[in-house]
Amino acid sequence: MAKRIAVVFDSAGTLLHMYRVAKEPSTGDILENIESTAIVARKNGCGLVALNTEKEIILRSRRDMFLFEFIKEHGVSIGISCSKGKFTLDIAFEVIRGSSLLMGDVHDVLEAVTSRCPDSIYFAAGLIVDSKARKILYVLSTGGQVFSKTSQTIQLLHAMEVDIYIASGDRMSSLVQLAEFVNIPLERVFAFADPFMKEKVVFELKSRYEKVVMVGDGINDILALRAADVGIMTVQQGDKRPEELREAADVVLKDIIKVVDVVKGLQ
Repeated sequence: MAKRIAVVFDSAGTLLHMYRVAKEPSTGDILENIESTAIVARKNGCGLVALNTEKEIILRSRRDMFLFEFIKEHGVSIGISCSKGKFTLDIAFEVIRGSSLLMGDVHDVLEAVTSRCPDSIYFAAGLIVDSKARKILYVLSTGGQVFSKTSQTIQLLHAMEVDIYIASGDRMSSLVQLAEFVNIPLERVFAFADPFMKEKVVFELKSRYEKVVMVGDGINDILALRAADVGIMTVQQGDKRPEELREAADVVLKDIIKVVDVVKGLQ
């Protein structure tokens, strides 16, 4: 027998207020608060690649060390958070191996985020890779703190006997801290979830629940928003969002706590 309601949350920008820094290796320019998924969506063959390692390990590396050398020496895995067109892990590795990107560039973005958001419960580092141009367009780092009403939202949904999931493009070690902080079981957390995996998670849950709600804020959530019984787009992060994302959502909310009202309406 189908269970009642499941709510699937994206993490960055949805449960977490994010601060993002990017560095353009070709110019050395530092850019603040870019929307990485929107950059990826502009061009076929681009991908957002996450480095699956801890901040401390990165910052202990030599600044003059090549990124590929660091990955090889520390056995660092990578994951694809989102992409457009043909983009695979093998392609990402090829571009990284052929790049002259230094760890100093990764240090710079991580240090910028750490100084701006010292109390973040979440830190990540990654790259935007252009597979057609065979180059790394940006080095990225993000830090995140839960929105002021995130924990209350999750508590209220738990009290309503709603099952809560996270489907995020972020790496698992980052999501573990978030899930434990807001009391979401780790077996309900899906890491390195690209748009197709998020959609798949929603479809699988629809076979087990009467209603499935997807809550997201980025272009990488668009397929899951369309697949859900109710797709909720949150704009609490404040970044500009593409019109096609709004059109994919059934509801647009300015505060995550309003998700509770939507779910109550389904009950």
